[in-house]
Amino acid sequence: MRSKLSLRASVFLATAACVVPAAQALTFKPVPAANLDLSQLGRIAVAGDFDAISVFQYYGQNENGTTSQGSHSLLSRYPSGVFATLLASDAYISSMCSIMKDGKVEGVVIGGNFTSLGEIEASGLALFNPTTNTVQPISGLKGKVQAVYCDTSSNNVYVGGSFSAANSTNAVVYSTTQNFTNLPFGGFNGAVNSIIKGPNGNIIFGGSFDGLGNATTPQMRDSQVVPLGTGTITASTTSSQAGFDDPKNIICKTGDNGAGSTWLLADNAPGAWTATFQFGFNPTKLRLYNTNQDGRGTKTFRFTAIPINGIMNLTYSDPTSGETRYCDATCPLPEGNTTAQDFHFVNSIGMNGFRLDISDWYGSGAGLSGIELFQDDIYVFAVDRFNEPKCDSVSNGARATATGPWKESQSLASTSNYLSAQLSGDIDSSSASVVFQPDIKQSGNYSVMIYTPGCLQDNTCSSRGKVNITGGMASTTRTSAAPVSTELYQTNNFDKYDEIYLGYVEASSSNFRPSITIAPSAGQKGPLTFVAQRVRFFLRQSTGGLNGVFEWDPNSKTVDKDFSKSAIDAAAMSLNAGATVNSIAVQGKTLYVAGNLSSTGLSNVFSITDAARSLSEGGLNGEVKAMFQNGSALFMGGSFTGTLTGKTSGLQGFAAYDTATNGWVPLGAGVNGSVSYLVPFSLNLGGKKAETAIALTGWFNKVNGFGKFQELDVHNFAVWVPGRNNWLQNLNLPSISLQGMLTVGLDVPGNPPLFGGSVSSQALNANGAAQLSNSGKDINLQSFPVAVAPQASSSRKRAISADSTGVLTGEYYNKNNFNLTILGGQFTAKASNGSTVQNLAILNGSNKDEVTGFVSGINSGSTVRALGTQGSMLFVGGSVTGTIQGTKVSGMVVYDLSRMDYAQTQPPAFGGSNVSVNAIAPQPTGSNVFVGGNFKSASELDCPALCVYDTGRSQWNSPGNGLKGEVKSLNWVDNTHLLLAGTLSVNGNDSATVLYDSKAQKFTALGGPAGIAAATPGTSDGSQFWVSGKTADGGAMLEKWDGTHWKPAEPALGAGSEIKGLQIFTTNDKHDSSPLVDRNNVLLVLGHISLPAFGNCSAALFNGTAWTPFLLATKGNGAGSLAYVFAQNSNNFFKRGHHKLALGLIVLIGLAISLALLALIITAAVLAERYQRKRDGYLPAPTIIPADKNANMTRIPPEHLFDSVGPNRRSMGPAL
Repeated sequence: MRSKLSLRASVFLATAACVVPAAQALTFKPVPAANLDLSQLGRIAVAGDFDAISVFQYYGQNENGTTSQGSHSLLSRYPSGVFATLLASDAYISSMCSIMKDGKVEGVVIGGNFTSLGEIEASGLALFNPTTNTVQPISGLKGKVQAVYCDTSSNNVYVGGSFSAANSTNAVVYSTTQNFTNLPFGGFNGAVNSIIKGPNGNIIFGGSFDGLGNATTPQMRDSQVVPLGTGTITASTTSSQAGFDDPKNIICKTGDNGAGSTWLLADNAPGAWTATFQFGFNPTKLRLYNTNQDGRGTKTFRFTAIPINGIMNLTYSDPTSGETRYCDATCPLPEGNTTAQDFHFVNSIGMNGFRLDISDWYGSGAGLSGIELFQDDIYVFAVDRFNEPKCDSVSNGARATATGPWKESQSLASTSNYLSAQLSGDIDSSSASVVFQPDIKQSGNYSVMIYTPGCLQDNTCSSRGKVNITGGMASTTRTSAAPVSTELYQTNNFDKYDEIYLGYVEASSSNFRPSITIAPSAGQKGPLTFVAQRVRFFLRQSTGGLNGVFEWDPNSKTVDKDFSKSAIDAAAMSLNAGATVNSIAVQGKTLYVAGNLSSTGLSNVFSITDAARSLSEGGLNGEVKAMFQNGSALFMGGSFTGTLTGKTSGLQGFAAYDTATNGWVPLGAGVNGSVSYLVPFSLNLGGKKAETAIALTGWFNKVNGFGKFQELDVHNFAVWVPGRNNWLQNLNLPSISLQGMLTVGLDVPGNPPLFGGSVSSQALNANGAAQLSNSGKDINLQSFPVAVAPQASSSRKRAISADSTGVLTGEYYNKNNFNLTILGGQFTAKASNGSTVQNLAILNGSNKDEVTGFVSGINSGSTVRALGTQGSMLFVGGSVTGTIQGTKVSGMVVYDLSRMDYAQTQPPAFGGSNVSVNAIAPQPTGSNVFVGGNFKSASELDCPALCVYDTGRSQWNSPGNGLKGEVKSLNWVDNTHLLLAGTLSVNGNDSATVLYDSKAQKFTALGGPAGIAAATPGTSDGSQFWVSGKTADGGAMLEKWDGTHWKPAEPALGAGSEIKGLQIFTTNDKHDSSPLVDRNNVLLVLGHISLPAFGNCSAALFNGTAWTPFLLATKGNGAGSLAYVFAQNSNNFFKRGHHKLALGLIVLIGLAISLALLALIITAAVLAERYQRKRDGYLPAPTIIPADKNANMTRIPPEHLFDSVGPNRRSMGPAL
């Protein structure tokens, strides 16, 4: 028996439809209504290749898919519930919290591993103002933020992650008034993943640390040599003496005098020795060898940093007394010394060059016989010449080895030059690589960071890819030196670094050297750009004594190093060493701690009250990466497959723990992979209240089946609805569409909620077709109760164009007491009896929306492109092949709707190569069905491009002679005139449009632009029409025939547009006049539409002067498309609806009009009679007025008296 978790009555995140004061809240501006009048059309729908669709209602909506290169966005939600992109980020958003002041939101702190947010440079941390929708960077932090906690009692923000800020590492305090403040304990020696306030008011940190502390000074100081030989070396006032005039002579030299080893200045003159580099460094020691060549030498100098042009403060040991001395502008060198003089830098200052200004000398002039510069920082550069040389007694030389098409790129705004590789085609780790090998002098715990130059400076943001980082840190296998393996996106706008390893690193020796390898991740397809710059090894110190959890009293200014006094710290220390905590939750006085951790009988999640306590069944058998608490329910995601004991089944990757019953609860049966993030959000499923849903993001491609529900195909994302105890996809309820990934959510008081992630979201989950309806002037969408899906791929199927997938055509059929919706295209769907229908689905609204369709007979690789009905016979055309009742069919098949089966008599098959029926047009009167497409004949009858099927005689007839080519579109202008469009010719003369007279059986060429794929009447009488297609250069073509001339639509659509369908609609209100579109009409254009001032949409409206986005459709994580409009009353597209008055008011108005007309008639008659009588000598006779002169009039409804008066006095001609 499956139990169902009870949830709190309140929803975690405010419903998207909440109303808040505009002055205090993030708001979204609505766009003007579409102004379409659908009232005369009955049911109406759009069809295409999509699985989600929205009406364009708010500025900012789009149909963009999710990003695949690691960039995220700050998100919110429109009032419709659709997720809205507020600001773009170049990397993940990991954590958020609200800073409150006087009960109002002062700002939202956003943390992640981004370098920019909303096009503002911000490294890892930023402050967002929801009222103004602006970002304020928080400067002073370098690295990745993984957790933020806003403490309302102190107005402090606790920040955790993998970074350096102020003088702290991985944890710091931020406030809007003081910026960053160091914690008393200096941070942690490992990353912080979670921060929360405990039941006693203390702040609790969770992560992958084992002690407090910051970076430490290495035991072997000044051990890394700055490679001076890679710089640009210049000098001023150099001697002209041969062998002593090159300033490079003294690099990698240790005091030997002589030509080629000594640099001299001109006699009795000051001078300078300058070195500039294409990388930055922080020197800690300068070593100089004075010269004694010919009694010369340098007496005093100063060290000037470039580019700041600051004179550095140095210390040195007095060679006579041994005492430490200080100098700046005049640092001395002893005369005639044969050993080096070392100078240490007082301050650590970054620079990319320096200058030695020599101000005094011994003998006839100054000179030097050697120079070396050292630093503590351990860097390895991808540009190998930047690495430390081997010309000294302390260096084994760092090195980098590049394999593949790497080229050196200039540093530009970055700290150093770097390598860049452009890769095409299929990419894997063997396509290119760089191996970094540092010179590690001291074994110990290191933080290893890899630096990535920003993409804005070299204009590669759109092509940056993802890299795989691997490495080995020790010669022997040990827990604290696990191999490095991680992946990183390189889409950062500005320079950044990522910590890729934290742990033990063994010192370099003749038998072993640590190494890091960067290479493209497998599975990518070029063209893509990859970069490699440098790797840093940073020695850490530690107090020890911790194990992933630390409790701190914020009221204490000191830290008690006796961690056993804290029950929380002690509980974590009882775990096996090396615990990593990913999430902490508080319920009452109990802490729940989850991550990658273990102890005897305890695995990956445990609780703390007074000590560490195992959860039921020992916890979970794999790492818990995310945890979300809702009442007594703890939802967990991770890489587990069940509990430690395995008693409860169905807990793969996603599970819940009920703290009220202390038991595990399956959520469906989980997913077939790992879950990294759990983000709650509100969801309206048609009820009175919004429900809580949980978005799962991770690495999985299926939701496991359970009970009567089969497994579902997904792409690393799924939505669980706790109140329904099921996955959203299983509920078959109208809901928003959501694809992509969500990493964090935040309920912001007085504002819509905020989220971090990369999503594609639309207003309605709908597959292939959606119905439209009026709600006032707004347009509503409704899905059909059938889920179409792409055809399963098969090597045996013929190749199918991407333009031929999805639902391509549709038809409403309401004759003979039927209520049918018919969808055709290239898809599969599940029939009501459980079978799979192929490419044609019929929904029977008269029988509980029963789904039937083509199950057998027609080849699954067929594509349905056109539908038409005559009586109860459904004509289905396209690239259709198969065998029906032993008869081969090609191009078209007939289906008997009265029997819900193939017609017993099928039309003879079409002949020709690549046969396709593109249009079917039953004649408005009679029994003929006109069929157009790409074919040469029907059976033995020669009828290229257009053929006529007589349903009364069940035979093909030729429409006449002279037509050739391919028909793409058919539209009846009236009962006897048919408009053809396509690639056509009449009597050998090319003509993209042709008018056919069925009485005279005559084709008349109308001309038109080449490449027509669709056409629609532009006026009710059919004398004008629109056509669309492709131009010779592949652009979108849209033109109108106004009866005399062809006129292109202006402004033109943007590049990349592809028009698939056209339809004129009537509007509620008139728009500005235009020679192209009547003021009461608007043209709907469907397909892949690019509007220059907007972007992409799937349907746009054109009023003759301007374009407006109308419908946005997506498919999976990318853009979808629309292709066709079909309506119940397809002849009424040019009819306007009439706003009806109340019946009583109509009666009164009619009565008043009738009385007025009657009075006029009587008055005229009386005057005429009197004139006649007067002329004939008659006298007026006395009259008797009845008591009720209107008694008889009230018996006839006034509206019946004028039944033939008004705009409906005659029927309209057929319109398409």
